[in-house]
Amino acid sequence: MSQESVGVVLETSLGYLLKQAHSALRSAMDGALRPLGMTVPQYACLEQLSQRPGLSNSELARGTFVSRQSMNVLLLSLERDGLVSRRVQPASGRALPVQLTDRGRERLAAASAAAESVELTMGSGLIPSEQEQLRRLLGSCITALS
Repeated sequence: MSQESVGVVLETSLGYLLKQAHSALRSAMDGALRPLGMTVPQYACLEQLSQRPGLSNSELARGTFVSRQSMNVLLLSLERDGLVSRRVQPASGRALPVQLTDRGRERLAAASAAAESVELTMGSGLIPSEQEQLRRLLGSCITALS
C-alpha cells in the first residue's frame, strides 16, 4: 500500500477545511475584537445574553462552546468590568441568571459591528445564493453529526 493511499487527503477533507475556516475566522475575530478590549468568548457570551436574557452559567457555557469552569471565570471578568450582573440569590434552584448591564449593551453594540464586518469579509467572495447554500450545507453537516 502506498503512503498516498493511507489516511485523509487534507486538501479535500471536509473536516480539515472546516477547521482551517474556523481558525481563519477566529483569528480575524480576535483581531477585530482586540481593539475593543474583548475576546471572542466574551463577545459570544454577551451576544447570547442579548438574545436570551437570564441564561445560567451552564446554558451560557453550552452556547459559547466553553466549559462551565471557563464560563465562570469569564463571567467573573465581565461582572468585574460592569458588563453583566448576577443575582445574589437564585430565583429558584442553584442557578444565578445573568443579565447584561447598560454598559454591557453598549460594548456589545461595538463588538457586534466588528463581528459583522468580519462576517461580511468572510462572505465577500460569495454571492447571496451561495451564502445561503453554504448555510444550508453547514446545517446539514451539523445535523448529520448531532
